[in-house]
Amino acid sequence: MRGGNTAEPGQTLNWSILLRLWPYLHDHRRRIALALVCLLLAKGAVLIIPFIMKHLVDGMNLQAGAQLAGLLALGLVLAYGLARFSSVLFGELRDTLFGRVTERAMRKLGLKVFRHVHALDLDFHLQRRTGGLARDIERGTSGVSFLLRFMVFNIVPTLFEIAAVVSVFLIAYGASYALVTLASVLAYGWFSFGATEWRTRFVREMNEADSASNTRAVDSLLNFETVKYFGNEDFEAHRYDEDLQRWEMARRKNRLSLFGLNGGQALIIAVAQTSMIGLAVYQVRAGILTLGDFILISQYMIQLFMPLGFLGFVYREMKGAMANIEKLFALLDVRPQVTEREAAAELIVEDAAIRFDNVSFAYQAQRPILQGVSFTVLPGQKVAVVGASGAGKSTLVKLLFRFYDPTAGSIAIDGQDIAGVTLQSLRRAVGIVPQDTVLFNDTLLENVRYGKPGAADSEVTEAIRMAHLEEFLAQLPEGGETRVGERGLKLSGGEKQRVSIARTVLKRPPILVFDEATSSLDSRSEQSILSALREIARHHTSLVIAHRLSTVVDADRILVLHHGRIVEQGAHRELLALDGHYAALWRAQQDEQARGPDQ
Repeated sequence: MRGGNTAEPGQTLNWSILLRLWPYLHDHRRRIALALVCLLLAKGAVLIIPFIMKHLVDGMNLQAGAQLAGLLALGLVLAYGLARFSSVLFGELRDTLFGRVTERAMRKLGLKVFRHVHALDLDFHLQRRTGGLARDIERGTSGVSFLLRFMVFNIVPTLFEIAAVVSVFLIAYGASYALVTLASVLAYGWFSFGATEWRTRFVREMNEADSASNTRAVDSLLNFETVKYFGNEDFEAHRYDEDLQRWEMARRKNRLSLFGLNGGQALIIAVAQTSMIGLAVYQVRAGILTLGDFILISQYMIQLFMPLGFLGFVYREMKGAMANIEKLFALLDVRPQVTEREAAAELIVEDAAIRFDNVSFAYQAQRPILQGVSFTVLPGQKVAVVGASGAGKSTLVKLLFRFYDPTAGSIAIDGQDIAGVTLQSLRRAVGIVPQDTVLFNDTLLENVRYGKPGAADSEVTEAIRMAHLEEFLAQLPEGGETRVGERGLKLSGGEKQRVSIARTVLKRPPILVFDEATSSLDSRSEQSILSALREIARHHTSLVIAHRLSTVVDADRILVLHHGRIVEQGAHRELLALDGHYAALWRAQQDEQARGPDQ
């Protein structure tokens, strides 16, 4: 897509980034050393060429006094060809050797960032902008390649070449040529860096607009159905075009500032080359220099200013690459609030008993969600949690999975505090059928298999049977190979929920959690799946979060949550007899069912 990122205005090159990159390069020290040797050999071959040309021209110049002997002329021609070939050969070897280094560094860093982002807590992912985050990761990993490539392929050889040319001029032709060369290089660098700093803000505006438009596009496409429901295609297009307009204006400013930068650089190069050529012509006419010397000087000036012509671009892009890599490392520096203890042990589940002990929790300090919640789910029991929306039912599930830690109290499985066990072993022991099922843009079979990657086809087929998905699969032309679309948009809510149930069945964890697991199903499907869930949960400990009370009448115990506190608990009949919160909820739902959806 459009443009790369860049540094903030006034930000200097942060060379400490190279120290943070070194661990990703350390394993390839020998390859880096060989690449640098090839770089020096390639540059050395280029620096020899003007000397060969000088001797060829002087030898062929009859007025210089003598003609080159045939064998010597042939030798110089062959040397010229060898030098040309060597510069290309060693340059290609350098690219080949160092290419693998950058690719491996990008791979290692990209994988580390991917793992790190998955390890961050739920709060980070609820607040992130998916499009902007993806672009930051992409720019950061690409910035590694750019920074390393230009450091090795442009900055280092250019500095080496400047030092070599100034030394040759100083030793062979006097201080005047060396001073003009050095002054022009310094003037070129000063102007390029200054102008680049000035125009950085335009590049930054362009990239901010680029990220905004990209985020807007991703967000709109992810909410495709909502856009269609409200007929807001033109509204979305207008908002997207506003972002594109800002990007266009910033791009225009960037282009005009680039014109000023390139024009100033061209002027400095022209003045420098004109001064050098003029001085050389004067000395040739005065008999101080030969025609070969003139060729050598002009060749060196051309060779020197060719890489310098990219200096402004390289400086700007290196700043951008460093800023992008810094942003990537800043992401790696984000620490999750939920972390494993250093001595975290594997969770060992034998009976699968769950205990919430005086648990309190708040997403924000001023708004408590749970207050002193205590209950126990005995091995093999089915315990349901009911209550009005916002009572804190789903928060219990998030705490059980350790997406958050309680602000007070503790949660234990088989007597083991979940704060002291590894997150992998905890989440391996708990399976969930969530209220909002999100599927991967893959085949239906692979979405089921996600519950147990590597499961045999027979296991997947059995899970599909237990989730009552067989009839649905039989209706599809491609059966289980049907792709479900992004986030499962090609399936209905009930179909997605059945896939989620099959996925959890395949996982076969000792603890099962159902968070409104049948909320998207019709009554007939709900009853058939409830029957399957009862069968699955028979030998498992089950925690059921329910809105429809009719789905949990068979629970061993029902907890009634009200404003973050357990106000009632007991079996269905016991709670009805109490004639409290549960009984009121039951009567309200029975009345609603009796009225029907059309009343």
